[in-house]
Amino acid sequence: MGTPRLVRVNELLKREIAEDLYRNFSMSDFDAASLTVTRVECTPDLRDADVFVSIFGHEEERKRMIGFLNRHKQEVVRLMIKRVKLKYTPRLHFRLDESIEGGDHILSLLAEMERENPEAFKDNNQTDEKS
Repeated sequence: MGTPRLVRVNELLKREIAEDLYRNFSMSDFDAASLTVTRVECTPDLRDADVFVSIFGHEEERKRMIGFLNRHKQEVVRLMIKRVKLKYTPRLHFRLDESIEGGDHILSLLAEMERENPEAFKDNNQTDEKS
């Protein structure tokens, strides 16, 4: 996980980057409302930071938005510098976080299994309630 300072810096950057993206990139061709900054992982020397974002939409839309973010990362850094004072300003690298989509896929598989065999799920729920 990292040192407590690194964890605090990661959370600070996550909050500030998310706010900057929403405030400054809310334009017609960039849907900032469909984007969520899920986490930031700085290197221990704070020189680089991977910014993981989850984007609601189709695969083409996700790729387009990640490309837009990576092309405009210097703008995000300039906005961040105004409010976050660090010895080194990390270089940002935007990455697509697919963990939310993976969780949604698992939940849909479970729902499908429950529709196909409701009795199996009913028995498990009753067992859990008795415990």
